[in-house]
Amino acid sequence: MPKKTKQKEAVATVVNVVEEPDAEELELLQVDVGDMIKLKQILDETVASAILDCLQENYSWDNVKLGLMTLACVFAMVAQFAPISFPESRPLLGVCCCIYFMLSGVLQFITTFIDKDCILITKAREESKNADLQKYGVRVRSGLPRFSEFFTVILEYQGMPDSPTVEQTWSVGQFFDVEGMFDEVGLMNEIEKLYERLEAGDYESKGDGKKKKE
Repeated sequence: MPKKTKQKEAVATVVNVVEEPDAEELELLQVDVGDMIKLKQILDETVASAILDCLQENYSWDNVKLGLMTLACVFAMVAQFAPISFPESRPLLGVCCCIYFMLSGVLQFITTFIDKDCILITKAREESKNADLQKYGVRVRSGLPRFSEFFTVILEYQGMPDSPTVEQTWSVGQFFDVEGMFDEVGLMNEIEKLYERLEAGDYESKGDGKKKKE
């Protein structure tokens, strides 16, 4: 009986060892590759996640935008719930509506003309060997033109005049198969390489309009 018990324990151990790799398999995300908005959203989130493994996010600009949105909502609530009956409330409604649309316009201006294609802003990294990276945060930009298969990521310094950049362009087919299964690890590895170029000071040549493609 003791021999049989030991045999059973040995078999159970072997089964567990065999099953462990299956338990550690990565769950791949499946995306409709025909949905360009969702496709770019997944790519941008992965790019941001890879950069944040190396740097800390700077929320100051996001806080400004949240403050504008909150203030606009406050004026909207005042216009809606002010304890003044209509028509006496018309001046108040007019002021609140004007301020609401003015704040909304400022927010739209920031999104369209300042943020543009920016998906992330980080803090400076004081322990970096790169002097520029010690002083400036990183501005991460991305682009996936409509009806194009090429996805571009650009890293530059936030707040630096005429900032040098590093950029890379890939075909989305490198990270998605025909069924839309997403190779998240593959893209994160590519972004880590791009960040390493920035930290090493391996910038794009000025006036070089050619983007590296893979």
